[in-house]
Amino acid sequence: MGKPTGFMDIPRQDRCYKPVSERVQHFREFLIPLADQAVGEQGARCMDCGIPFCHEGCPIHNSIPDWNDRVFQGKWAEALTLLHATNNFPEFTGRVCPAPCEAACTLNLSDEPVTIKTIECSIIDKAWEQGWISPQIPKHRTGKRVAIVGSGPCGLACAQQLARVGHAVMVFEKEDRIGGLLRYGIPDFKLGKDLIDRRMAQMQAEGVIFRPNSKVGGNIPVQKLLNEFDAIVLSGGAEYPRNLTVPGRDLQGVHFAMEFLSQQNRRVAGDKIPEATAIHAYNKRVVVIGGGDTGSDCIGTSIRQAALSVVQLEILPKPPEKEDKALNWPHWPNKLRTSSSHLEGCQREWSVSTRALEGENGWVKQIHLVRVEWQQDAQGRWSFNEIAGSEFSLPADLVLLAMGFASSVHAGLIFDLGVQLDGRGNVQTGAHNYQTSINKVFAAGDMRRGQSLVVWAIHEGRQAAREVDIFLMGHSDLPG
Repeated sequence: MGKPTGFMDIPRQDRCYKPVSERVQHFREFLIPLADQAVGEQGARCMDCGIPFCHEGCPIHNSIPDWNDRVFQGKWAEALTLLHATNNFPEFTGRVCPAPCEAACTLNLSDEPVTIKTIECSIIDKAWEQGWISPQIPKHRTGKRVAIVGSGPCGLACAQQLARVGHAVMVFEKEDRIGGLLRYGIPDFKLGKDLIDRRMAQMQAEGVIFRPNSKVGGNIPVQKLLNEFDAIVLSGGAEYPRNLTVPGRDLQGVHFAMEFLSQQNRRVAGDKIPEATAIHAYNKRVVVIGGGDTGSDCIGTSIRQAALSVVQLEILPKPPEKEDKALNWPHWPNKLRTSSSHLEGCQREWSVSTRALEGENGWVKQIHLVRVEWQQDAQGRWSFNEIAGSEFSLPADLVLLAMGFASSVHAGLIFDLGVQLDGRGNVQTGAHNYQTSINKVFAAGDMRRGQSLVVWAIHEGRQAAREVDIFLMGHSDLPG
């Protein structure tokens, strides 16, 4: 590497946020990027490890040490080539990925990992600014037609890969805009939607055709795709949310998180939300049930909508402030994570279970809770018991359920196709070839593996594209 002692000479420096008082007034991104020189210095901290554990941590196996070094040397265009070799959309992962690569970094042993995510985002943002990104139009067309069902990160990655080797690709999306989870699941303050639009323009120039308002298994019959396409890829999300089965669940003001988040994204896009169906946190006491990223997004959105207060509940115990490196590294550790939304102001409660919701005139007004303790049996299985006398209640005018997703929605597409499902309700495929039980039908992403990360979705989309290409042509030059 260009700076063998960089990790000793240069302290870790990461992007920072605009002040809370400023950023909660709008729904735009609020990260403050590092200057080019600072990014280069951070690239110099990469240790040139004999075994780059960051590769293991990264689901798409980014060539992290290589583009770190290129950035340090000022060879940004070369860094971009290396970055795009494994990741179609670094501007997405550079903003919303939790960065398991940094957890796996050797320097994380001293809690100062290389700022891999920031360097990645800096490379791609600079590339767009400099005009280095252009459509990769195939020289030859194969005459094969592929339908992609779902336009989230998995479907987009799969579509782009297949278009670049000459297949005619059509992406079907049931919503009115392309992007899936990226468009309607992630708040604009974390991921600006102009990033999706410019990638769409690139992909359209490469030959991809987008069909929004097209629900396969709804207004588009499944048989139509089977008749007209040589291969079909199911790349929808895991959209069946886990529900809260307690008394009072049917009260007004109790909503799944995605109903709330997607509605706000539509507002930002300029859509008019009918008053009768509007979900808004203004001047309300908001309770978010679920401690993950979706719950965090509900917090940030509620604060921007001027909620009176926000409380987040998690049934699991509070994680440790710092993980045990000897037990966890280089794997993703269980430790306390505080998001930018948490920093904007909310109360967090752990080891809490919901007993009931109580309302007035049909609207939720209170949530009844109890504290729990967790125990592990001889087989290593965890369970919890309620702590006697620990019952308490909180006022609640809006309750948002952010407890994760069980599987894809089966009605329509999956039932109409008749593809085989696994024990968790996901579409079952071959171990490595992504093929379902139906000839020429493939599945990838959350629909195949269950709820996961954007970076895993991109990885699965790329892998599925290779398998589809092999199915259609007998071989493939796409990366494996």
